[in-house]
Order: sequence, then C-alpha cells, then structure tokens
Amino acid sequence: MNLKSQPSESEGFRSLQKPKLLGQLYNRPVPWFGLGMAGVFLLAAALRFWWLSRFNTLVFDEVYYAKFGMNYLEGVSFFDAHPPLGKYAIALGIWIGERLPFSGGMRNGLTGTLLSPFSYRWLNALTGSLIPVIAAGIAYQLSHRRSFALIAGLLTAADGLLLVESRYALINIYLVFFGLLGQWLFLLALERRGRRRTFWLAAAGACLGASAAVKWNGLGFLLGVYLVWLAARAQSILDFILFVFNLTAPNPKSKIKNPKSKIQNPKSPLQQNLTQLNFMQMLLCLGMLPAAVYGLAWIPHLKLEPKWGFWEVHEQILKFHREMKNSEQVHPYCSGWYSWPVMVRPIVYFYERARNTAEAVAAHPPLPEGAGQVIYDVHAMGNPVLWWLSGAAMLLLFFMLAHRLWVEVFGTNASRQPFRFPQPAELWAVFYLAVNYAANWLPWMLVTRCTFIYLYMGASVFSFLGLAWAVERWLRSYQPQRRAMGVTVIFAILLALVFWLPVYWGLPLSQGEFDLRMWFRSWI
Repeated sequence: MNLKSQPSESEGFRSLQKPKLLGQLYNRPVPWFGLGMAGVFLLAAALRFWWLSRFNTLVFDEVYYAKFGMNYLEGVSFFDAHPPLGKYAIALGIWIGERLPFSGGMRNGLTGTLLSPFSYRWLNALTGSLIPVIAAGIAYQLSHRRSFALIAGLLTAADGLLLVESRYALINIYLVFFGLLGQWLFLLALERRGRRRTFWLAAAGACLGASAAVKWNGLGFLLGVYLVWLAARAQSILDFILFVFNLTAPNPKSKIKNPKSKIQNPKSPLQQNLTQLNFMQMLLCLGMLPAAVYGLAWIPHLKLEPKWGFWEVHEQILKFHREMKNSEQVHPYCSGWYSWPVMVRPIVYFYERARNTAEAVAAHPPLPEGAGQVIYDVHAMGNPVLWWLSGAAMLLLFFMLAHRLWVEVFGTNASRQPFRFPQPAELWAVFYLAVNYAANWLPWMLVTRCTFIYLYMGASVFSFLGLAWAVERWLRSYQPQRRAMGVTVIFAILLALVFWLPVYWGLPLSQGEFDLRMWFRSWI
C-alpha cells in the first residue's frame, strides 16, 4: 500500500470539517434586526450631517446658544433663562470640533471668535441621529417585537422638526435625547433584578435629571415615569374596588363570573415589574438622584457667575418667564399648546433670497423685498403626514383606553364590543405611551407665556411610537386591506419627508416651489 496516497489524520479531519463549517456559515440566519437598526441610524445621520455647514452664519437661536457655548469656553459670564447643560454640550462640541482635522473651510466670527459652523453644530447632529435608535429601544422594551421597534425608529427618523433641531446649535435636542434615554434605561431596569436593577434605575435617574438640566420641561419625562408607576401600584386598589362593586351589585354582563376572584386579568410583565419597584427605590434613584444631577449641573455656571447663588439665579429665571407676555407682538411665531399636534404655526428659522444659486447666502446684506429669484428657507416644522397621522393614532389609543376602563368598571358583552382590545401586555404598552405623551404635552396648558411648537418635541416622539404600534398591528394582520394600509402609511410618511426636505435642509427653491410646500397661510 502506498502510504503517500493516503491522507493524514489531520488532513482527513480538515477535509471533513470544511464543508460542514461552510454549511454552517451559509445557513447562519441574517441579522435583519441589527441591519435594520443600523439602516435607521445611518438614515438619520445622513439627513443630519449632509452639508451641515451650508449656512455660514448663526441660524435662529444659535445667536444665543452658540455664543453662550463660547462664553463658557472663554470664561465670560452671562444670564440665560434656561439651565446650563444644553449650553455645556454646545461648548463641548465647539472645543472638540475646532480640533477635528476636517472642520476647516468656511468660518465666521459671529460668536466673537472665528469658528466653522460645523464645530458648533456637529454634536447636535450626532445627538439627533441617536434619538430614532433610542425610540426604537423604548418600543422594543415595551413589546419585545422587533418589527415594532424598527417601524418606531424609522418614523422618528422621518420627522422634520427633530431633523431641523438637530442641524443647528440649539438645546431642545439634548432635552429630548436625555429624556428618552432615561425612559429607555428605566424600562431596561424593570427587567433586571437586585443590584443590576438599582444600577440601571440610577442611570435612568441621572439621564432624567440631565433632561431637566437642559430645560425645565424635561421634567415631563420624569413625570411620565412616576404616573405609570403610580398607576401600576394603584392597580391592586382598583382590583379591590371592582371586587367590591361586583360583590355588592353583580352585573350579569360582567366578565367576572366568580365574585371571589381577586384579579380579572393576568398582569402583564410590564405591570408586574412596575409593581416590584418600591417607594425607596423610586425616591432614591428617580427622586433624589435626578435632583442631585440637576444641582451639580449648575456648579460650573455658578462659578462663572458668582454674583448670583443657586436660588437667586432660579428667581431670575422664574421672573423672566413670568414677565414674558403671550402675543404676536412678543414673537410672531407664538403658538398655543393645543395647536401643536396639528401643526398650525411652525417657525421659520432661516429665510434669505438670492439672485441665483451661485450667489453666496448669508454673506451679503439682505436683498430688498421682492428682489431675488431663489429662496433659501429653513422651516422648523414636523413631517405633516407623520404629525397628523400620529395625532390621530393617539386619539385612537386614548379612546381604546377609555373603552377598556368602561368595560372593566361596568362590564359588557364581549360579542358586542366594537373592537377587540389588545391583550394585557399590549394594554400596558399602550398605557405607557399615552401617559408619557400626556405628561409631556398637557402641562403646557397651564403656561401663560409665549410658547412655540418645538416645545412639543418630547410628546411628539411618543405619538410616533403610538402610530408605529398601530401600523405594526396592521402589517401583522391577516386582512390584506390592513396590511396595505400599513404599507401605505409608511410610504406616505417617507414621501412627505422627501417632499418637504428642501425646507428642512434649506435647499434653493423658486417662489413657486416654495409656495407649493406652504399649504397654509399660517405656515409662512
């Protein structure tokens, strides 16, 4: 026998293993969810970073916040009517941005120092790019359905107001970022136990405190968490009340057949986890810790402005807001809280005319009224299709919750119900979205000063999640009409993004093209 013709033991092993390993490689499932989330992030980042330095000037409130960021870097004292964390972020962005090798090019001295627009805008763009990913994370933690998370992230990435606020040195995007991040960490903490739960709760509390340290309305995210927790804790009391109600006045239509039954429906995992949070955990991690983060955020500012202490500067901020009136004479873009969901009065952040597209914009005195054939406009407005449909979705969710409460209290024949309400797990997911939407929107009805549509940004993300929940249910339906409706909604929102993209990016438009996008007189 020719020994050379026989394969060695190691060669035989490799020859047998190679096809098996290749088969395992080819049969490995494609990580569609990871690829989808990467696509959502890349879409959001591309929309925000593309031609970020287009306007070599200060746009809208950049005249305040970009200057305030430089003031921190140069040690110049100043007063602002909001807490300092958002301006710290802009200062950090400027400090890093001026040291990046690709931040050169156009510069201006409008902040008192020669800066490139990229340096005071890039960190906002990065922060805004992460918000759709965080929204998807919240959706996943509420449902553990990847399709819901992907749709929620895509819809959030397609919003126009979040896009515009991310492209300029403004502070609202940091409020939304920290608030949503805190909520995501809170939901992650609910699924942990022991010390790990305490760690994630503490991280959530720190982020929620940071949101309030950008603007006071960041407290809406913390309020939403407390309301959901209190509702879960009160469920046992509600069950007892329903037990007494059915025991003393039995209803033949009630779903409770055994009056001695203590619980009508099994608790959802979200509800169970919420009830496991005790008062001390909430007080320490979501009470004292956010307050401590808020207080610590003021230390650098107070060192820069020593004439006012912590309480004195808050008195000045309160005085500023109380004395601000509410009329078009105060600001032409004042809008009431009730008008935000239907987008009655968006804000023009930038408007310039040029004689042609080759003419430099914001590098010359404004042209006389009526002169110039090219319009450069940046409109702080949401994606109209997304906003109107998400507002309708939230109305539907509130109606469903009210209907469920009516059924639980008064009972009804299941065969006569106008629709089948989701299972308990989805019930609490819907409740979470509705409560946080209301917590970030309805408190504005108590404010008498001039308010603006960008104050709706925190609530709007929860409305996007509500619409994503409805769309995802349609796409999972066995009825082809509902699946077609879900696909139509997604494509309509994406087409609207493309249609209004010129007024989000500030692309050159003719007068006719501009008028085509201004559907209502109040938008101008």
